[in-house]
Amino acid sequence: MQFSDLSVIDPILKALAEEGYTTPTPIQEQAIPILLRRRDLLGCAQTGTGKTAAFAIPILQLLNEDRAKNPKAPRRIKTLVLTPTRELAIQIAESFTAYGRHLNLRHTVIFGGVSQHAQVNALKAGIDVLIATPGRLLDLMNQGFIN
Repeated sequence: MQFSDLSVIDPILKALAEEGYTTPTPIQEQAIPILLRRRDLLGCAQTGTGKTAAFAIPILQLLNEDRAKNPKAPRRIKTLVLTPTRELAIQIAESFTAYGRHLNLRHTVIFGGVSQHAQVNALKAGIDVLIATPGRLLDLMNQGFIN
């Protein structure tokens, strides 16, 4: 099986090829078709099996479809990826950057322990995907930057 067999769109297929991805892992093969049908899914797999790609690829594809229907719509957070640590938040954001490099979508990552200035500016500029740790997310919600 190939990613193209999962109905993944060409811009994402190109990015996956640039990342050296050739065939989907079992979690990706099972999850991507379900998520592309906009169905809820709870997936469980060991570390290193491609879970991030299993959810990021369909998220990017669906957001791209929505943006194509209304390209001039203001950017608002449409997807929240909540993760417990800054290291994992950064890793997930890197994956969104890699898989979505040929799409007109924006994402940002927010976590504590650093100045919030750049994070707030990214939010104000408009994003489609927010990758966040709980503490900073709640902090920026309490300040009114996220609702």
